[in-house]
Amino acid sequence: MRHSAAHILAQALRERYPDASLAIGPDTEHGFFYDVKVDPPLRSEDLPDLEKRMKKIVKMSQRFERFHLPMDEGIKQLEAQGQLYKAEMARELKKKGETELSFYRNVRPGKENAEKSALFIDMCNGPHVEHTGQIGVFKLASVSGAYWKGRTDEPQLQRISGYLFKTEEELKAYEFMVEEAKKRDHRRLGVDLELFTTSEKIGPGLILWLPRGNLIKEELETWAKATEAQHGYQRVTTPVITKEDLFYTSEHLPHYKESMFPPMRVDDENYYIKPMNCPFHHTIFSMRPRSYRELPLRFAEYGLCHRYEDSGSLMGLMRVRAMEMNDAHIYCSEEDAVSEFLNVLKLHEYYYKTLGIEKYHMVLALRNPENTKYHGDEKMWKRAEALTREAMETSGINYTVEEDGAAFYGPKVDFQIVSSIGREFTASTCQLDLFMPEKFDLKFIDRDGTTRRPACLHRSPLGTHERFVGFLIEHFAGAFPLWLAPEQIRILPVSENVWGYCREMETTLRQAGFRVMVDDSNETLGKRIRNAEKLKVPRMVVIGDQEKDRGVLNWRDYFSGQKFEVDLTSFIAEAREELASKRIRPMAKPQPAS
Repeated sequence: MRHSAAHILAQALRERYPDASLAIGPDTEHGFFYDVKVDPPLRSEDLPDLEKRMKKIVKMSQRFERFHLPMDEGIKQLEAQGQLYKAEMARELKKKGETELSFYRNVRPGKENAEKSALFIDMCNGPHVEHTGQIGVFKLASVSGAYWKGRTDEPQLQRISGYLFKTEEELKAYEFMVEEAKKRDHRRLGVDLELFTTSEKIGPGLILWLPRGNLIKEELETWAKATEAQHGYQRVTTPVITKEDLFYTSEHLPHYKESMFPPMRVDDENYYIKPMNCPFHHTIFSMRPRSYRELPLRFAEYGLCHRYEDSGSLMGLMRVRAMEMNDAHIYCSEEDAVSEFLNVLKLHEYYYKTLGIEKYHMVLALRNPENTKYHGDEKMWKRAEALTREAMETSGINYTVEEDGAAFYGPKVDFQIVSSIGREFTASTCQLDLFMPEKFDLKFIDRDGTTRRPACLHRSPLGTHERFVGFLIEHFAGAFPLWLAPEQIRILPVSENVWGYCREMETTLRQAGFRVMVDDSNETLGKRIRNAEKLKVPRMVVIGDQEKDRGVLNWRDYFSGQKFEVDLTSFIAEAREELASKRIRPMAKPQPAS
């Protein structure tokens, strides 16, 4: 249905713009799009007319009919129609050995001579519905820029995108989610809540954490460090640059070179900024002989890594060039690899449950033996994949399998988490690696005195600060729970008479461990309340003469909107309990209009 809608969009485009040059028009997860070259360029104001034309085509119930032409004849016909992008695709198919082209034409109902009565013809492999009246409910959503073949050195086109569902109710629900997603966009909220920024003076994809955002980042890191200490992890710190030989040993050079920043020349040697921490941790493991008594040995680090991402793929906190990673490497015997893998899965489960992340699934990425990017022998890969499968089956957690998605040195499990508005993110990964211990000649002495190689698990349950905080901004719509909120309490004095009292209260709360401030600006009380609400401060305390005289405070809960009157001691005790339990107090979820 969605692919057919793209075909109908192309027909409407050619009706209004006879010289429009069509490129590609696939279906998408929630709709369809078509890339096109039009002169003058399309504007968003043109969408209603295109949508009206599409609905007219739908109402006519035009038949979709497939036919084929010999390759050279098809190319000649496309060129005659001015469809140069389609002709280019056809010539590429010819180079691959294809001998004919597939086309679809739209035919009026009741017309028998399809060839002569065709209303529109497009080169396409289909499939399509039987006729245009079967495509469901749709809406054109946007016009944006797109490059031919997705490459910046190719001509720039325009992409007309739309949504399509079987029913009006499904379409409305999705449109509501799209609007809600715009409100929750971490890039917008990052500015509104003063969490992070970027600067052309610094460079794209390089995040500047502002004080409020830095507090969120540090709370997550403190939590992770405390949790990992309880699970037997030992913290290490490694440099951000290294001699290139280290990455030749790990084989990131040359196989990962396109994702690394260029080398710098120091003392007549090449140094690289590290894209990952693993080779450094392997080096620490190998600094002295290891005994089986030391295993499992778990090295953890919030390491700062840099990876070169194409400028066109950079997106807020989600795809950056510098990242702090919740990284760790676990060295154990192969016999313990499954149990260690399961412990990592449980750690993920703990983090997600605490943060109120209820929807997530896992993707087991395996090797495609025909792809030359993978390294190591067949026997090693079979052992690593068998151990990973065993861990996943034992866990009982739902997962899907993706062939050809493994790391070049071993199978991996990607954790896909879904935000409260249905947006999916790759949050972290866990990899079982039998390749790097051999490359770095890692060894331990077993009980019987023999020398063995450990297995290595690469894991990062909280991913990177950048991506995970970006996810949480959207997940919580910027309204962080009390323990994560950059500002937990804001005190609002009603008048100058209570300024001193409010400052004393601020000191008491700060000494009790809270992030608190007094807003005694010249704004009206109403404006100061709105300012606190805009920053989504969990607790707003209003103090007037009555509260001062009675030794109480009135506070409003941002999440429920409820107001409470309590004494300061009770307020501190209840808030401390909420901090200790890391309680999530979600706001009521908005619903689409009926």
